[in-house]
Parts: sequence; structure tokens; C-alpha cells
Amino acid sequence: MASHINMLKLSVGSESVEQLIDWQRHRSRQIADGAYYHITRMWPKRTDEILAGGSMYWVIGGLIQCRQKITGFREIMGEDGIRRCGIVLDAEVVRTDIAPKRPFQGWRYLNPEDAPGDLRPGRATEAALPPSLAAALAEIGVR
Repeated sequence: MASHINMLKLSVGSESVEQLIDWQRHRSRQIADGAYYHITRMWPKRTDEILAGGSMYWVIGGLIQCRQKITGFREIMGEDGIRRCGIVLDAEVVRTDIAPKRPFQGWRYLNPEDAPGDLRPGRATEAALPPSLAAALAEIGVR
């Protein structure tokens, strides 16, 4: 059994890792104590396993492309009085090997053995491939 579990989430509205980073650092109002948090309706039941080293893996354009370490959870009370979960994320966005992922709603748990690996040192600064090419290469197992 793994010592931690990850989460998987679609980055709705992002077309690239750079857009995700820009949103979190410059345009989102979801920042507390200097850290970005992503709001979701459902509260994960496996918080202890997530906080034991889990990351949020982001799906952008149908591809898992990056991850951020999950550092905590905050209760967020909406203006409508509904309790929501704020998933607090580390500022560092780590690019991963590209892995195709079909659309889904909400978030999912992602076992460590099913998560794509981090890009090798030196590859993270390479220019990103066009999404269609990255998806085609990932489909045939070329990373």
C-alpha cells in the first residue's frame, strides 16, 4: 500500500502550464497567507494520505502536464452558506511527463503508481510541444 495518494483535476480554462501558473500567481483571488488554494465542492476523505506527500496533478488540454504538492486544506464558506474545501497548493509547479486523460468532472484520486513521472532535469525548461503533438506522442507511449 502506498504511503500517500495524489489528486487529479482538470485545469478548466488553461491551455498551457504557463496559463495555469499565471492564473494562480497573478489573477486568482484564491490566495491566503501567500498560498494559492483551489476550491472544490467535495472534501476529500483521504486527507491524511494526501498530506503524507500527495500532489495535485493537473490535466490541461486532455493531458496530465504538471503537478503541485498539496500542503493543506482550508474550510471555505461560500456566500451561499455552503461549506467548500480549499486545497492549498505549493507555489512550485513541477512539469511531468505527458499522459493522456479523458475529461471528467470534479477531482479524482490518483495512485502514485499511476501518476506520470516528473520531467528529467533539464527538460523542464524546454519549449512545450503543441498539445496535439504531445497528445499523439503520449498515445503511442513516446514521452
